[in-house]
Amino acid sequence: MNRRHFFSQTAPILGASALSPVLLAQTTASAPASGSAAPETKLTGRIKKGVKFSMLNEPDLSLVDQFKLLKEAGFDGTELRTENNTNLKAYLEAVDKSGLIVHGIVNADKPDLETAVKFAHDVGGSSVLYVARYDQSRPLMESWKETQEIIRKGLSAAEGYGVKILLENVWAGFIISALDMERYVDEINHPNFGAYFDIGNNVRWGVPQHWIEILGSRIGKLDVKEWDERKHKSEGLSAGFGSELGDGTINWEEVRKSLIAIDFEGWATAEVAGGKRERMVDIASRMDRVLGLV
Repeated sequence: MNRRHFFSQTAPILGASALSPVLLAQTTASAPASGSAAPETKLTGRIKKGVKFSMLNEPDLSLVDQFKLLKEAGFDGTELRTENNTNLKAYLEAVDKSGLIVHGIVNADKPDLETAVKFAHDVGGSSVLYVARYDQSRPLMESWKETQEIIRKGLSAAEGYGVKILLENVWAGFIISALDMERYVDEINHPNFGAYFDIGNNVRWGVPQHWIEILGSRIGKLDVKEWDERKHKSEGLSAGFGSELGDGTINWEEVRKSLIAIDFEGWATAEVAGGKRERMVDIASRMDRVLGLV
């Protein structure tokens, strides 16, 4: 399943769940973010603002003009998918003519990390996003070990090309605590491997700022989406992703404080419902507010 469409699926596909004590604590402690960040929680100068290229819906524009649109909307870079590698020359031209960087490649759960790593290098990116598969019909540790072996196999290419493989936390029922991610990353123990921390995905399993505190320098990049516990409780599990950035229940001020505390610097990439130019401008503006970039 395309991970971009994952969150639009029905609650039965995601699986029904009762509110956990951790989630209830998150809801009680959190409040919608609004307005600009206080100076002490600003991330200006620390964060580069990205967007998944697949979020843009302007098919009548040339590739160069699509890149220019995202740059004009306020983004510093974008992420492509591994399958875009057949069009490398065109993407390099778009980067050159727009000034919009391709900072990474989304490989999802494809086991061929070497191809993704080479594409990331060739297009000027620094990372490959990987999602560990979990076969729930088999013992959990079999998936744990098999996915680690896939990563280890890809790390020789990653080291050679100067690219990082970053593991994202998703709703697969696998690596569902900060301690799981900490252990998984530390067992591989390689400078070209780390975590791609998705702030919104995290909330089903825990509290974003607490994960950030535990993972620390293991976090290589961030995915940015909102979660609204009120909609989750009233409309169903998948409805939690239904609010715009800054209008949900993630405590963005505490997220910013934790990112500052671990001295995070790098890419934060929006992964929300996309659209045309006006939508891209709005997403960039909302990222500015929740991440304290203004």
